[in-house]
Amino acid sequence: MTLTVAKVLSALLAEPETERYGLDLMKLTSLPSGTLYPVLHRLQGAGWLEADWETIDPAVEGRPARRYYRLTAEGATAARQALAELRALSREARAVRGGAEPTGAPAW
Repeated sequence: MTLTVAKVLSALLAEPETERYGLDLMKLTSLPSGTLYPVLHRLQGAGWLEADWETIDPAVEGRPARRYYRLTAEGATAARQALAELRALSREARAVRGGAEPTGAPAW
């Protein structure tokens, strides 16, 4: 699992029942669209995410329809497990290094 995927999963797990659209996830993760959308597509292909277009009249709303993403039940379970394993690996790596964190290390 990459740090990028971990950021996206963490953002989605913060409120797992909430539907998120791309710009919302970009703000939560600080990832650009060219990085975020390929991750979302891979997670959707793996069955971890569902995606649906909202049904609005763009002329009335004054904006295009948004595509909303949400974790599937399987995805939420798998994401929690994957992030827990990543945290455990991070703790093990810190223990091997004597507790030192490299510069710019993510806070788990």
